[in-house]
Amino acid sequence: MGIKTALPAAELGLYSLVLSGALAYAGRGLLEASQGHTLFSDGAHRKAFRESVRPGWEYIGRKMDVADFEWVMWFTSFRNVIIFALSGHVLFAKLCTMVAPKLRSWMYAVYGALAVMGTMGPWYLLLLLGHCVGLYVASLLGQPWLCLGLGLASLASFKMDPLISWQSGFVTGTFDLQEVLFHGGSSFTVLRCTSFALESCAHPDRHYSLADLLKYNFYLPFFFFGPIMTFDRFHAQVSQVEPVRREGELWHIRAQAGLSVVAIMAVDIFFHFFYILTIPSDLKFANRLPDSALAGLAYSNLVYDWVKAAVLFGVVNTVACLDHLDPPQPPKCITALYVFAETHFDRGINDWLCKYVYNHIGGEHSAVIPELAATVATFAITTLWLGPCDIVYLWSFLNCFGLNFELWMQKLAEWGPLARIEASLSVQMSRRVRALFGAMNFWAIIMYNLVSLNSLKFTELVARRLLLTGFPQTTLSILFVTYCGVQLVKERERTLALEEEQKQDKEKPE
Repeated sequence: MGIKTALPAAELGLYSLVLSGALAYAGRGLLEASQGHTLFSDGAHRKAFRESVRPGWEYIGRKMDVADFEWVMWFTSFRNVIIFALSGHVLFAKLCTMVAPKLRSWMYAVYGALAVMGTMGPWYLLLLLGHCVGLYVASLLGQPWLCLGLGLASLASFKMDPLISWQSGFVTGTFDLQEVLFHGGSSFTVLRCTSFALESCAHPDRHYSLADLLKYNFYLPFFFFGPIMTFDRFHAQVSQVEPVRREGELWHIRAQAGLSVVAIMAVDIFFHFFYILTIPSDLKFANRLPDSALAGLAYSNLVYDWVKAAVLFGVVNTVACLDHLDPPQPPKCITALYVFAETHFDRGINDWLCKYVYNHIGGEHSAVIPELAATVATFAITTLWLGPCDIVYLWSFLNCFGLNFELWMQKLAEWGPLARIEASLSVQMSRRVRALFGAMNFWAIIMYNLVSLNSLKFTELVARRLLLTGFPQTTLSILFVTYCGVQLVKERERTLALEEEQKQDKEKPE
């Protein structure tokens, strides 16, 4: 309500000034904390910084935060392998599209299977083929519950011992990202095969074959790291014999590739000046930070995780777009989130869960009990996907609660007395009140996800400093700054909604 309501320009200007000033102040605190003379005070080299802060770019003259194992491996020792594999895919895809466009889907599958075999070994390839064949056979029976159950059982076999230890033995050789690629390729394979089986049950007249499943599963750009495209979308797009590019599509692809390169360089430069991943690992040091810097540190951890996902999916999506596919887009920036319903770091998995679980059980998502059942089922599968453990259980519970709590508050706001109170307010004041609740929700999203993205102890430290020892000054100050940010996000959403309406009006026939 009130999303189409404009606020005075002076008020929005004040919000912008407050937000930019607060971010600059928090950033200065983090920068000072990341300076060498501050980190190594007390005459001792702290263990966390000895292990996670290493020499970086020589011409910058600073050490770099290397606490994120995956990021460092992607863009150092594993960088050349990724570039070589994806470049080969693009080259062969282009040649096949020019010479034999009807066979391009076969080229994707053959090239992907050979790349998987060369990376992980032939026995790992045979293991995945076994899971593919198993779910294909289940799809022939036409029972969705059986396909979903078998898919979840296959996923569990890659997430729980002793089956996970037995299956990991099929990988030959040892290298740095072996475990990451094993879990990524195996888990995504199960989700893709399950999507294939469920689509086969939903459309028995289309007679999908095992070859269709293999083409879908071994498409290399999506194989190890995603995103997930549901089978119906992938099959429809890859089956186009003579795909035609939209006007300006190549320019968009080049821009996306350029943005990915710029983002990678920006993150590397950022890590030379802000040690946002190393500082939380030393709780005694983090506890000495000012409240504003600590809040900025918590916020930065989520922003970095979003950037990491955006870069990964941006690179993969650029290749997919060259192949005339329309892949799931990167996740929505955490800065623009103030509702749990839009919080996800992988839009492909989110689409998969919504289509086969969440929307199927929850319907219109307006009734309390069906919504509770839908969210519990969705987060139960998500817990299995992430790998069952105590921290994942806690993360799932908190986010499941947050999603349902939003619906409960919405129902409460529609309740007679409260609805009459809001109706008595102006639309601008209604927007301000809702933005205040959105600000509190924003920090709930940060705290609930910080549990899994960093650590429970660091989350406890942030919560204690911002809500208890910092109350009321720090608590209210951060809440006001967040309120300003939410209002600016709402204004951006309002502008986009008006532009979309104007576009639709122009497209309507006279």
